[in-house]
Amino acid sequence: MNTEEIMALDKDYVMQTYGRQPLALKEGKGAVVWDVEGNPYIDCVAGIAVNNVGHAHPHVAEAISKQAHKLIHTSNLYYTEEQVRLAKLLVEISPHQKAFFCNSGAEANEGAIKLARKYTGKGDIVAMENSFHGRTITTITATGQHKYKKGFGPLPLGFSHVPYGDLEAVDDAITEKTAAVLVEPVQGEGGIIIPPHSYLAELKKICHENDALVIFDEVQTGFGRTGEMFASQTFKVTPDITSLAKAIAGGFPMGAILASEEVGRAFEPGDHAATFGGGPLACAAGLASIETIKEEGLVLKSRENGVYFKNELNELFQEHGLVEDVRGVGLMLGIEMDMPCAHMVDAMRQQGVLVNCTAEKVLRFVPPLVITREQIDKVTSNLDEVIGRLTD
Repeated sequence: MNTEEIMALDKDYVMQTYGRQPLALKEGKGAVVWDVEGNPYIDCVAGIAVNNVGHAHPHVAEAISKQAHKLIHTSNLYYTEEQVRLAKLLVEISPHQKAFFCNSGAEANEGAIKLARKYTGKGDIVAMENSFHGRTITTITATGQHKYKKGFGPLPLGFSHVPYGDLEAVDDAITEKTAAVLVEPVQGEGGIIIPPHSYLAELKKICHENDALVIFDEVQTGFGRTGEMFASQTFKVTPDITSLAKAIAGGFPMGAILASEEVGRAFEPGDHAATFGGGPLACAAGLASIETIKEEGLVLKSRENGVYFKNELNELFQEHGLVEDVRGVGLMLGIEMDMPCAHMVDAMRQQGVLVNCTAEKVLRFVPPLVITREQIDKVTSNLDEVIGRLTD
């Protein structure tokens, strides 16, 4: 089928919950994808920070294929080697000691909230304005953006929001009923917002002084995205609980909760579960993806190429008055315009580059960590041309 035929079937048979681009993708390799007509695109969306090892990485594809011929699914009533190996690997590369597996970022955040409440015996959660934590009823309540909540009330009680970066507001919001503070180390959907210096460390100190936990939502920042394996390592702050998903399994659906030994022990048999969580197929993909990140030095590449990419974007900042800010860390970058940027996404796509617009005015760049400098040069050259046409 061609793009028009696929779009027509989507309109007829799929619930219209997505504002899709008029683009039907067929295959990908590394940092490039091709549509059904055979046109190539440099992918700076990467499934929204999912395809960190690149599209169709042979090691991940082979691991999935081999596992699919052995055991695709089994209940968590039984053990599997793949699950315990992945749990061990996550503990080795993170500051945590215990893992729980689920299927998505929203599930991971739901589970993290449950774990914090079970451990502390308290119910309230303080979250951040401008945040994003998922699309379930609980996680849209935790999300600090009203647009995701409209039409879905009544929402659960026990959640409050404070400005991101404001320590005094956090201190004021915490009460004797507060179980945890939930925070993204870098706000992704909020527009690639970097925390003020020492903010996360001081946030943890305030929480522990008030017998509350700190939950880092690393759904988007994990697995090399910020130039370290996890953003907690980038900012040198260890949370009590971390929620993960997106890049954990190279594009295969998976989520996880990591926690300290003490906090992790709060979950007892029957407290929490996920039918498909930590299934052998997902865990095989997770093992292969993390092994690839380590073996190919993608964390270092993210850090070094992130600096290079950011410098290239900063040149556009200096040249074009329409650019208000360039920010980010590792290969999680944003360029803020002085106007809504949805039309620039269309223009970039027509130039053979995929980006997305978040927070209305921020072009977000979260490419596969395997992107080359030559590809980065093409992206910035095309962006320069697109911005230049807006000023003509």
